[in-house]
Amino acid sequence: MMPNQGVYVDYLELQSWSVACFERAGAVPQMAEAMANALLNGDLLGFRTHGVRRLPYNVKQLVTGKIRGQGEPTVLKKKLAVQMWDATELSGLYVMPQAVSRAIQMAQQAGTGTVVVRRAEHVASLAAYLEQATAAGMVISMMASTPAQSSVAPFGSSEPLFSPNPFAIGVPTSGSPLLLDMSFSTTAAGKVRQAYEHNELLPWNALVTASGHASRDPKVYFEEPKGAIMPLGGLDLGYKGYGLCLMSEIWTMALSNYGRAQGQHDGECNSVFVQVMDPAAFGEPEQFIAVTDDLLARCKACKPIHPDIPVRIPGENALQLKQQQLEQGVFIDHLTWAKLLSCSERLELTAPLAREAAAN
Repeated sequence: MMPNQGVYVDYLELQSWSVACFERAGAVPQMAEAMANALLNGDLLGFRTHGVRRLPYNVKQLVTGKIRGQGEPTVLKKKLAVQMWDATELSGLYVMPQAVSRAIQMAQQAGTGTVVVRRAEHVASLAAYLEQATAAGMVISMMASTPAQSSVAPFGSSEPLFSPNPFAIGVPTSGSPLLLDMSFSTTAAGKVRQAYEHNELLPWNALVTASGHASRDPKVYFEEPKGAIMPLGGLDLGYKGYGLCLMSEIWTMALSNYGRAQGQHDGECNSVFVQVMDPAAFGEPEQFIAVTDDLLARCKACKPIHPDIPVRIPGENALQLKQQQLEQGVFIDHLTWAKLLSCSERLELTAPLAREAAAN
C-alpha cells in the first residue's frame, strides 16, 4: 500500500516537469533527463528520501554552479575490466548510469567489470540503477560513501565518523529481479531528517545519544548534545555494521585515492564502487537462473512467523509499488510537494497537476 497523506502526480507529467526544472537550472537536455529519471526511479521503488524530495537541492546546486550543467567524467585509470573515474563534481544522477553501462560493457567482454568513481555529486538511491544491469542479465553490486559526511558512529562510540554507506545488489531471475538497497548503518540520514521534519519518532532505536544510550528520537541527531546514527546491529551487534562501514569506505574512498582528508569540504559528493558480473562467464546462464529461482522459492516456502505476513524477496514490494505508481501516479507527501511547488515557482515553471490522496 502507498501512504495517503499527500498527493499523487502522473508519472509522465512529473518526469517532464523534473526534466524542465533541471534544464531551466542549467543542465543540458541529456543530463537533465538522466537526473530526473534517477530521482523518479527512487520514488517509484519507494526510496522517497532519495526521490524528487531531493530535486530542489539538485536544482540549487546547478543554479549556484556547484554541479556542472554539462561535461563528462574523467577516466583516470583503466585496465581490461577496471576503470577509475573522477566525476569532477558532475551530478551523480547523471554519472552513475554511465558507470553502470561501462561496467556492463566490460563484463560482456571480460566476465566482470568494475568502475570506481570519486566526486560524484549526490547519487541518491542506488536502487535506481540496479535494473539497468539485471535487464542485461547481469549481477550487480554497488557501494557508496560520502567523504565530507560524518553521521554514523563506530561501534563502541557515540561520535559520528562514517557516512551511512548504502549497499545494493541486483540479480536477474526468471521473473522479477532481486533488488536490495540498504545502509550499513541502522538507518539512512535522510530518514532521520524526514522524521525530524515531521516531528515523529523513528520506528526503531537507530540512534545513540551523546551519553551512549539507544534512542528513537531524531532530535538526538540534530540537537545538542548531538549523538549519532548507530552502525547496523545497534548497541549489541554493531561491530558487524562497523566492519561493513570500514569495507565500504575502503572499497570506495581508498580505491579512488580520495578519502576524508581529500574530500572533507566536498559536501554531498560521493565515492562509489560499481561491480558487474556476467553469469555466462562462470557457468551456464540458464543454470544460474535455475539455482537462483530455486533459492528464492525455498525462501518464500519457509513458514512465516505471522501467517498473514509471508516471507518476501528483496525488491518484491518495491517493484509492485513501482508498477502501481506508474499506473496510478507517484505519491508525494505534503511537505515535499510544498517544496516542489516553491521550486517550480522560483524557476517560473508550471507545476504538474496533482490530486489529493484519499484519507483512510
